[in-house]
Amino acid sequence: MPNIDILYLFQGIATLVASDPTIAIARIVLIGLGILFVFLGVKGTLEPLIMIPMGVGMASVNAGVLFLSASTMGTIFIDPMATDVTKLMEVLQIDFLQPIYTFTFSNGLIACLVFMGIGVITDIGYMLIAPFRSMVIAVCAELGTVLTFPIAVAMGLNYKEAASIAMVGGADGPMVLYTSLMLCKDLFVPITIVAYLYLSLCYAGYPYLIRLLIPKELRGIKMDLTKIPNVSKTEKIAFAIITNTVLCLLFPVAAPLFMSFFLGVIIKESEVTRVIDFLENTLLFGSTFFLGLLLGVLCEANTILNPKVVILLVLGITALLLSGIGGVLGGYLVYFATGKKYNPVIGIAGVSCVPTTAKVAQKEVFAINKRAMIIPYAMGANISGVITSAILAAIYVTLLR
Repeated sequence: MPNIDILYLFQGIATLVASDPTIAIARIVLIGLGILFVFLGVKGTLEPLIMIPMGVGMASVNAGVLFLSASTMGTIFIDPMATDVTKLMEVLQIDFLQPIYTFTFSNGLIACLVFMGIGVITDIGYMLIAPFRSMVIAVCAELGTVLTFPIAVAMGLNYKEAASIAMVGGADGPMVLYTSLMLCKDLFVPITIVAYLYLSLCYAGYPYLIRLLIPKELRGIKMDLTKIPNVSKTEKIAFAIITNTVLCLLFPVAAPLFMSFFLGVIIKESEVTRVIDFLENTLLFGSTFFLGLLLGVLCEANTILNPKVVILLVLGITALLLSGIGGVLGGYLVYFATGKKYNPVIGIAGVSCVPTTAKVAQKEVFAINKRAMIIPYAMGANISGVITSAILAAIYVTLLR
């Protein structure tokens, strides 16, 4: 019988024993967090489409560390730092998620695919119900995206890093991914992970912000739905193609994002059934699933132990909090401008986590007044938020790239 080293046989445990204690503890914590995310996703506390694959990936990648050589430990999931052609060809043949990462994630393509799917489930007509009000709220809801930048610089980040983490305030995951890939590839993994962790908390956190900032009597204001204009398909398509063209002309660096979103919108309004079904189901859910899985397996102990991650965690929650406050202030602004006939809760929907913040707004209003329906106006602010966050991402990338 040959001698069998039990630890060598069970290499995940062996690498845990052989690791620096800090790394070992971080791995254990991340495994626990991954399992927790799965349960919170299953319960619906966090967004299941992102958090279930992300949690499984996080637990698996931190458990499945092995000896790649006599002196090197790693995984066979992904090598995000492989850029040399020879090295990249090697890992493409070994790491099982490397092809998906290399060809859809590291170049921002997955953000465009998700945006295309979001476009096809978005009714741009909601924005055209009250475009000026929607855009006012959306601009106010970018407060976190703007103010977090100087705060981040003051905390020691450079301009590119500060802009990337500030984009978390836009509450638009693909936008954060795209911006961080363009501006600071060395930190795009933790920034994107922070973004999606916090975006899942929009369900849980923003209701408390609404209750804190808006009294009950204002939360229950009933909107007049009889004055909603009928927006034709022609008007929606014309708005989409003209807006797309203008934004691409002004901000070419974000043209792939603009094109993806508005293409989805136009396909929806054109009623191309087979393409709609593909974009709405296969593409959107497939891309979001793999986005969550890739974020999970990128969440290795070595990555998370970067000293800047703590700063990113603080700044990410600051950006989302400020944007939520800005959105509510925008709601109040429209409330007073309309002679107190506008429900200020709609302001939170200006934070462009489509359609999460619009649903949160409606849920909080419904809890006070069962007859108050604000979802058409909330979706208008939500869609406007997507556009304003894309514009800000383009401005940051254009100025700092």
